[in-house]
Amino acid sequence: MIRSVFGVDFSGAKLAGLNIWIARTRVVPGHPRLVLESLDRLGQLAGTNQREPALAHLVHLILRSHQALWGMDFPFALPIEIAGRDGFRTQLQWVCDYPQNAYEFGRDCVKVARKISDKLHLRRITDTETKTPFDCYHYRIVCQTFHGMRDVLGHLVGSPGTVIWPFELSSSYERLIVETCPGSTLKRWKVPYHNYKQPAGGPLEPRRLRNRRIILERLRKTVELSEAQVRKIQRNPGGDALDAVIAAAGTWESFQTHPPETWQNHPRYRLEGKIFA
Repeated sequence: MIRSVFGVDFSGAKLAGLNIWIARTRVVPGHPRLVLESLDRLGQLAGTNQREPALAHLVHLILRSHQALWGMDFPFALPIEIAGRDGFRTQLQWVCDYPQNAYEFGRDCVKVARKISDKLHLRRITDTETKTPFDCYHYRIVCQTFHGMRDVLGHLVGSPGTVIWPFELSSSYERLIVETCPGSTLKRWKVPYHNYKQPAGGPLEPRRLRNRRIILERLRKTVELSEAQVRKIQRNPGGDALDAVIAAAGTWESFQTHPPETWQNHPRYRLEGKIFA
């Protein structure tokens, strides 16, 4: 039974703790909506914004959770054209053992793509299905992919009670880890998915404020929010706090509507991942 649903808006930046937000929601039996219990910036929880210790703390939080579903906003795997068909753990080991940085890793993925296709950037089936903004080794997202796989999944795989869908299937677990994408959830909801973030900071511009209000109206159909929580979300100009709650909502909705029997025999999901959004 899932009692808690977490949404993680991820970052692979050097100061990842500044931009990673974690939304914790509670599943209330008989209640149609999740209830947002906490919304925190990882850097505050970890006591540091530095990527390595902050991500280590995130892993610690995950492993401490029970009866939990975690929706993580980073690609869990690469297209089989890039990584091959030897399975998730082999692919994960490749990333964990890679001797250079994330951008060099992305360049190597492009080199592989160039050898087999006239396209430099290849999408997974799940990226196409959920209309993700980028392929998983695009320069805008490759740090998320690299550090999410190496510094998070690499420390979770094989942990007792931990199952990473769709690569591992088990009906018995303490925590279930899935990939999600807030942008894909917004597209599915048919609400604005651009112009609600304001990374430069300051009071939200009218169009961004308007788009956030539309998003929040739809979000509240899935997650119960207090007025204080809404204010906290609105005071985060970069939109990372909002994305974390969207990640939890999208993960929960997709988890309920896509049970394993509907996808476990898919020829690609078990090798390159599936987005729950």
